[in-house]
Amino acid sequence: MTRPLLSALLALTLFPLFACSEQLPDNNNLGKYLETFDYHERRAMKIDSFESLLLLEEGRAQLLDIRFHEEHAMYSISFAKHIPLNELPQRLDELDRDKLVITMCPIYDRAAIARLYLVLNGFEARYLTDGMLGMMKTLRGDTAREYYEVLRLNREPQPE
Repeated sequence: MTRPLLSALLALTLFPLFACSEQLPDNNNLGKYLETFDYHERRAMKIDSFESLLLLEEGRAQLLDIRFHEEHAMYSISFAKHIPLNELPQRLDELDRDKLVITMCPIYDRAAIARLYLVLNGFEARYLTDGMLGMMKTLRGDTAREYYEVLRLNREPQPE
């Protein structure tokens, strides 16, 4: 695929996200990002459920569920913050800029768009490669019980 065609496809994919945004990153930011995109960035933009859980456990990351309200109403992950993708531009102030943002949707298509938007707005962000469905598969049975205990212990006040 030629570079102009790839750029056009990316622009068409991202246009609905940026079209209504008051915090629209200018084309120079997107252009600069694309010009510096390399194999290191390709690896750095992704994270799997296992690594995500470790960073969340350490308090170094926040999990962002970017699904629509209707999807979230049907099922959710208790420790994820919910901001639908179409509300993200207006709700950036709800995210902690000092922590990695891990974007998540059922597969990863919208999470990749959200991740790019966050990066262009100064956040460190990665998207969950195995998606929310992979996270839920990772957190079943004994793993779910063990992670629940970690979360419970991290939320309890620690003796001084």
